[in-house]
Amino acid sequence: MALRPATMAGLSRRVMASQAMAPVRSGGGGPIALGKAAAQPLTEEDELRWDDGTAHPEYCLDQFNLVGRWEAVGMLAAGLGIFGLVAGAASYNNKASRMPYVPREYPYDNLKEELGGFDVKGSTQH
Repeated sequence: MALRPATMAGLSRRVMASQAMAPVRSGGGGPIALGKAAAQPLTEEDELRWDDGTAHPEYCLDQFNLVGRWEAVGMLAAGLGIFGLVAGAASYNNKASRMPYVPREYPYDNLKEELGGFDVKGSTQH
């Protein structure tokens, strides 16, 4: 089946239009702006910045001033206090640590006469 010249012209226009719309570069933007070269001696605090040659160097150490010192100490004390309360409640309710063995049950009133009147727990009854 032969294509008509009008169809070929429309097809070629569509192909050319799609090529015109295609990006020339990857779309990452222009080059990164470079910083100024050092013309005088550097300050002592300059070692705390990561100067990678861009216009906006970053700090080497994190600069998060979201929480103040005493607010952080309060949060730490509250967290450790809650942890201590939970640990104290768990140790108070831990019945296995008070008696780490199963109490024995002996026949004949827990062998009271055979032990000379002593109870198995060690108490005497006269």
